[in-house]
Amino acid sequence: MLNGNILTPDGWIHGTLEYENGRITSLDGVRADPFTNGDPYVLPGFIDLHVHGGGGADVMEGGGAIEAIARTHARHGTTSLLATTMTAPRDELMAVVAGLGDVARRRTPGGSRVLGVHLEGPYINPGKLGAQPDAAVCAVLDEVLKYLSIAPIRVVTLAPEIAGHMEIISEMAARGVRVQLGHSLATYDDAVAALKHGACGFTHLFNAMSPMHHRNPGLVGAALAHAEFAEIIPDLLHVHPGAIRAALRAIPRLYVVTDSTSATGMPDGEYRLGSQHVTKCLGGVRLADGTLAGSTLTMDDALRNLVSLGLPLADVSNRMSRYAADYLGIEDRGRIARGAWADLVVFERDLTLAATYVEGEPIVEYA
Repeated sequence: MLNGNILTPDGWIHGTLEYENGRITSLDGVRADPFTNGDPYVLPGFIDLHVHGGGGADVMEGGGAIEAIARTHARHGTTSLLATTMTAPRDELMAVVAGLGDVARRRTPGGSRVLGVHLEGPYINPGKLGAQPDAAVCAVLDEVLKYLSIAPIRVVTLAPEIAGHMEIISEMAARGVRVQLGHSLATYDDAVAALKHGACGFTHLFNAMSPMHHRNPGLVGAALAHAEFAEIIPDLLHVHPGAIRAALRAIPRLYVVTDSTSATGMPDGEYRLGSQHVTKCLGGVRLADGTLAGSTLTMDDALRNLVSLGLPLADVSNRMSRYAADYLGIEDRGRIARGAWADLVVFERDLTLAATYVEGEPIVEYA
């Protein structure tokens, strides 16, 4: 049982939530402004659809690394996530994805639920790698279908301007995969065509994509003009607060991701990001040439960052939970409702994370 200011899909109530066998069984309370009392906030657990690592472990290591990552992020309020790959040679990537398929079939005690895989590459533009290794390739349908057969691929990032990729977008969309545009030099027209073929998202908006110019709107312009959903990394390093505000006004269901790396939750030093070596310092992660290489952001910090920009807490919560669930078509996560999974976070009035529950299991226990 949890008591406090509970955020439901219909708004705030002040009352009590009960759960059993991992599911919410009852909600009892009255509508109330949460800022008229001193009780804690009870929010849906965070859903992070772009996670490369955490706690010193990297998704591309496979095996026990995923357990360490899931535990690290659960301690910061993430109740479910997508394990996100890096671009790599085909045989290596196939082996990693196969292992992630096994991980997604069970949950690590003490850790976030791994909902599946976000395949970020290898189907990206070699001219817009960002921190991805130089192993980009054109998508071939037989290869794509092989990935889909060995693991629950929920999201794929690709560059739509590459020859043959429009047809691949259509094929994946028909199979329920969310295709995101990113690591791309696409023109505005390329992006609009990709959306018409079934693409429905944008990977770490503004980063590693053709920028907006008033006579050449690029991929960013297409996102701001047409997107319903897009990822954004609100660590206040990847994207300026002014650009975040612009995206919030333009994209109805802009949602938060961390793009977190193995350096997340760790001291400054050297870490791995796929086959690359990266350095954590001054709050960021970079390659040797200074390129940003993922982040050290956690979802609880993301919440505080967005609130600091003036967003209402209920709006921030939707962007960290509900919209990501909606994007994947999941109805029993990302919201507090009877029958939904008891994926919950409790925050003190100063927005300190007080408790996390993953499918009813206490990870961070409320004192």
